[in-house]
Amino acid sequence: MARTSGPETREKLIRAAEEVFAAKGVDGAQLRDVVRLAGQGNPSAVQYHFGSRAGLLDAVMAGRQQRTEQVLAPLLDAAPDGTSPDDAHALIGALVTAEATELRTERGRRCLRISAQLSHESGVRTRTPHPTLAGTCYWRLIERLEACLAASGLPGPLRLERLDLALTVVGAAMADRARQYLDGAEPLTGEALFLADLVETTTALLRAAQPRSV
Repeated sequence: MARTSGPETREKLIRAAEEVFAAKGVDGAQLRDVVRLAGQGNPSAVQYHFGSRAGLLDAVMAGRQQRTEQVLAPLLDAAPDGTSPDDAHALIGALVTAEATELRTERGRRCLRISAQLSHESGVRTRTPHPTLAGTCYWRLIERLEACLAASGLPGPLRLERLDLALTVVGAAMADRARQYLDGAEPLTGEALFLADLVETTTALLRAAQPRSV
């Protein structure tokens, strides 16, 4: 039997984790199932290659982030800087366009299902990015979106909460679409309409009027 290299084993574990985490959920998945699916005989393979369950999950998300960053980078370069409330629409459009590329492959669809479960770990509410997001185009886009909300006069705590909610909506919508594709279900709308509507509804959420004093 041919031995596999360290990088090859890591990649097998990452691919297996994508499948198991997407099917069973981040919290419900068992590492032994990941190891078995990856064809590894050592039950401690995850700990050896990634240090922990969290390390494996970070590796899965780092790969997913790298793919979307390649698409998002030129879109962000061409997007407005966030100095006006009206910039939110173009920025959300760039985000949705980049995220939608993950719908093209089975691997990407699984990763969308996983990342939606982790949306509140991004660090938006504290302005402290998760280590896998620090210095990324995705985080710079988040900062520009917050600047849009600041320009509209929305108070700090409310704009952070609203921004986190908007990103959660995008993630949840993408994950549900990915689930339909993976299950072979027929979506209610075509993909182009789905993405366009997601941009409009998310932008409307961000632009909603500030609540009156309560």
